[in-house]
Amino acid sequence: MLNFIFDAASVEPGDFTGFTFFIGSVSMLAATVWFLMQHGQVDKKFKDSMLVAALITGIAAVHYFYMREQWVLTGTSPTELRYIDWILTVPLMVVEFALLTGVGMRKLFWLSVVMLVTGYFGESGIAGWNAAGWGAVSGLAYFLMAYEVGCASLFGGPSGAVGNALNKGGGKIAEGGRMLQWFVLVGWAIYPLGYLMGTDAGQWYEGISSIPFDMNVVYNVGDAINKIGFGMAVWYAAKG
Repeated sequence: MLNFIFDAASVEPGDFTGFTFFIGSVSMLAATVWFLMQHGQVDKKFKDSMLVAALITGIAAVHYFYMREQWVLTGTSPTELRYIDWILTVPLMVVEFALLTGVGMRKLFWLSVVMLVTGYFGESGIAGWNAAGWGAVSGLAYFLMAYEVGCASLFGGPSGAVGNALNKGGGKIAEGGRMLQWFVLVGWAIYPLGYLMGTDAGQWYEGISSIPFDMNVVYNVGDAINKIGFGMAVWYAAKG
């Protein structure tokens, strides 16, 4: 098992994309261990939040081990494995907002599912409609979610119920909530670039895949920043 986890030798020298898969798997595993250690150090009301943070990175670590293997052995993008990971972890990420505020869980959950399922339809091409159309639906779900959690309130704009509850929370909860809002607004903005790079054939944005790095690098960096960062923001609020 340890050989499977830490076998960087299976990644060829110069395979930058392969090494981002390896770094992703190890960093997610390390974050999981750390979040579980912190679970016993925080106030009771934050224990569920810390456990969810550990679940997010733990699930991601397992998927990254297998995504790395697929990339190394076949050189193909692990689209199905990645979306399985996202359909399990992204709803858990938005649940963190509900755990901090006590509101909005069902709405955020379903918006995240719509965002991911339509994104998969567009990227895999299995549903017939063109990638730009599915991407637009996925993007709409994202913007509704960003409104609900209060991303616009970072600039004095309107906010949904979850964002209002975060802003009224005060103290470390409000500060941690603002960190989560920034992750949704800026950190999640990384993913559309990867989507465009992977679906540009025949689309109005054709040619974006000529950017000199692989689509998977974008996704791998985005996952590391956002999944570990979400947990760190929750830990920051919990330590207040």
